[in-house]
Amino acid sequence: MYKSKFISLALVLACSTSFASTDLVKKAKDSGLKAIPADKVELMKLIDDPKDPITDAKVELGKKLFFDPRLSRSGLISCNTCHNLGMGGDDGVPAAIGHKWTANPHHLNSPTVYNSVFFTAQFWDGRSPHLADQAQGPMQAAPEMAAPANLVKERIVSIPEYVAEFKIAYGDDVNITFEKIATTIATFEKILVTPSKFDDFLNGDVKALNDAEQKGLNTFIDKGCASCHNGIALGGTMQPFELAGKYKFADVGDFKGDDKGMVKTPTLRNITETGPYFHNGAVWALTDAIKEMGSIQLGIKITDAQADEMLTFLKALKGRKPAIIYPQLPEESATTPKPTFD
Repeated sequence: MYKSKFISLALVLACSTSFASTDLVKKAKDSGLKAIPADKVELMKLIDDPKDPITDAKVELGKKLFFDPRLSRSGLISCNTCHNLGMGGDDGVPAAIGHKWTANPHHLNSPTVYNSVFFTAQFWDGRSPHLADQAQGPMQAAPEMAAPANLVKERIVSIPEYVAEFKIAYGDDVNITFEKIATTIATFEKILVTPSKFDDFLNGDVKALNDAEQKGLNTFIDKGCASCHNGIALGGTMQPFELAGKYKFADVGDFKGDDKGMVKTPTLRNITETGPYFHNGAVWALTDAIKEMGSIQLGIKITDAQADEMLTFLKALKGRKPAIIYPQLPEESATTPKPTFD
């Protein structure tokens, strides 16, 4: 009899938990949070371009270009230098370091490249609409890779193996331009998608998040964080900054956003791996970043307990990353432009 009552009580509790989790899934979706699709076909609809479809050949070529430091003037800096795929897709320092050991002149922090395909804007000021356009910037920027477009092209077309791989990827009549090189890098970056147990939860597995993680998600929504950190990327859109208060480290660097004061909201996916935080990398502890955002964006005080609850949820956003094997890069030829350090 007692055993029967115990089993019945357990079933009631299990059902109650299931219903509560289902309600939270709906609440999350109603708040604008979206999952990375579990179905590959549905995912490809979001990340692929029918006019320039993702293929294995383009991805492999783009990966080599992403890791190739010869796309920089010095031959020392690759895309992976600032967007290290083994370190959450960024570099782990407050301000990006580039050509001649130069720190970003605006003290801007390198954003992660993981899940950047879901961003509606690229760069902190949102000046690039998509990855292919964004990839052109760092290669040419003086404090970053410092390589003029013509130099990047000359380096690549002087390497026979690269020329052959471009023909495989795009056809024998391919015109290897600087823009085509950047587009190919972007094709590789498109597949850097990291689904997490948060996505599993939104996709119907109500047990994917434990009770503490669900509590943290609920607090995250209730405090208003999802008003900016929403969509599939939980960020990646242009939003007004310092809505309710002054950012305590506003004087670190001179970045003020775009001409309307808008700043690209960073993704919260893999956020525990991508510190330091904010556009200028001035905050190292994630709980401090959470409380600072409450103050300057929401005009509320987030307690230590609430910050810890949200941190527990944010940890659940650490995703399953695609396996990336460091490529063997093709050897240069006698005509390959030499590195310069001016």
